[in-house]
Amino acid sequence: MLLIPLWKRVMIWGLCALGVIMTAPNLFYSTVETHNDAVVAVEAAGGVATPEQEAAIAAWPSWMPSNILNLGLDLRGGAHLLAEVRVSDVYEARIDGMWPDVRDALRGVRDTVGNVRRQPSVPGVLRIAISNPEGMAAALTAVNALASPVVSLTGVGQNDIEVTADGDVIVVQLSEAERAATDIRTIQQSLEIIRRRVDAAGTREPTIQRQGGDRILIQVPGIGSATELKALIGTTAKLTFHPVVSRTTDAGANAGARNLLLPSMDEPGQYYIVEQTPVVTGEELTDAQPAFDQNNRPSVSFRFNPTGARKFGDYTASNIGSPFAIVLDSEVISAPVIQSHIAGGSGIITGNFSVEESTKLAVLLRAGALPAEMTFLEERTVGPELGQDSIDAGRLASLVAMSAVLIFMIASYGWFGVMASVALDFNVALIFGTLSLIGATLTLPGIAGIVLTIGMAVDANVLVFERIKEEMRTARGPARAIELGYEKALSAIIDANVTTFIIATILFMVGSGPVRGFSVTLGIGILTSVFTAVFVTRLIVVTWFEYRRPKTIEV
Repeated sequence: MLLIPLWKRVMIWGLCALGVIMTAPNLFYSTVETHNDAVVAVEAAGGVATPEQEAAIAAWPSWMPSNILNLGLDLRGGAHLLAEVRVSDVYEARIDGMWPDVRDALRGVRDTVGNVRRQPSVPGVLRIAISNPEGMAAALTAVNALASPVVSLTGVGQNDIEVTADGDVIVVQLSEAERAATDIRTIQQSLEIIRRRVDAAGTREPTIQRQGGDRILIQVPGIGSATELKALIGTTAKLTFHPVVSRTTDAGANAGARNLLLPSMDEPGQYYIVEQTPVVTGEELTDAQPAFDQNNRPSVSFRFNPTGARKFGDYTASNIGSPFAIVLDSEVISAPVIQSHIAGGSGIITGNFSVEESTKLAVLLRAGALPAEMTFLEERTVGPELGQDSIDAGRLASLVAMSAVLIFMIASYGWFGVMASVALDFNVALIFGTLSLIGATLTLPGIAGIVLTIGMAVDANVLVFERIKEEMRTARGPARAIELGYEKALSAIIDANVTTFIIATILFMVGSGPVRGFSVTLGIGILTSVFTAVFVTRLIVVTWFEYRRPKTIEV
């Protein structure tokens, strides 16, 4: 018998109503988007709202959901970049940073190895000459003691450095296993830092993902141009602290071996010669905040982690009276003289900053420095007009597809086709409601997935209606025919949609960008179409049958 419990009916209609309610904000996209932006801005300002923000918040009822679909790059417009990370820079910096440790280790066996002197070498290789070649074995043992196990699944049991002898020269470089592990860490760190910087700009649903071995794909909807995006993520904000060797006004001065000639940011025409190897780097920062110095000028306060605090404290304790250069992106911000031991690992960066510049610098320092420079291989700007054209084309395609399906269903199955068409409307509402609820990003391929789902959504109804027609030919009553039609078609419906859902899952797991957008809408559409076909259409048919009580039915 066609019996559907009351609780099940309430649940089915409740889910359909929820889908319609969750879809509603997308019908007023601009209003809701402005409302959401105003709410976020007021929360960030501690509850203080401007008259424009109050009007934007009041434009949408607070009791209505405000989740809307995020539009992808091809629909909203924005910037697209493909960047290549120069991982070789990380090898060079890593090896260069080992020189103080290697020097200290060799000092422990100085009686055996004699004098120690660093020699010029290619980037990523450290060469140290010893005056007593007979002590090479002791030197190799001392330097090998600095090695650490490689932290990766493929490098288990291997060390991070290779130490070899070349005559009276010790050669130190990263091992192959450590290079591979460093590549992975560098790309992951770059991804995280880029994501932080893009998120800080307030953009919606950016696509930031690894592509290949050393490339990163960056797509940011809503940003003005690729140039603007490059300026946002390309700023390294690399902060280092160097001992000062001397000061000069000669831009062509010879800095000497292992030294750098850097310009002053605040004093045009002034240059500082500093040691190449920094004492502390920005990677050891734990916090940076905009502040004001003792003269009430904008500045940036910072704090190191325990390791950085120890290095900073030890250096300042042993170099009181010496200048200390604070370097940001190869420019000396300031070079104060160390007046006393600075313990605790905190300090302040002063310069000719405006409030906006000090705030931006603090944000970049908190996000961290990019571990390596990036080369932009491809850049593209998608204008908002082109995105609107895509939206209009997608809307037209959806309407044409839906109209064609409705006409076919009504022409083929009459009144039953009308009921299936009503369920199809609920199916579309459930798709958009679910996408809005989970904060998914809608792209042009995603619209293609929705259009495909609209065509597939009636497949289950076709199976059920054809089965009902077969049952009617066996002289069964209409109630029994409808019941058996749904029961016997269920297995075919499940089989057909499960296989398609598996394909959608595989596309999501191995795909990226537009492919994922297509798979998300396709997967959600499969779930909603099965629900509407098996439950919603059946409930509509049963409700109609209970009301009309026909002696026979025409499918």
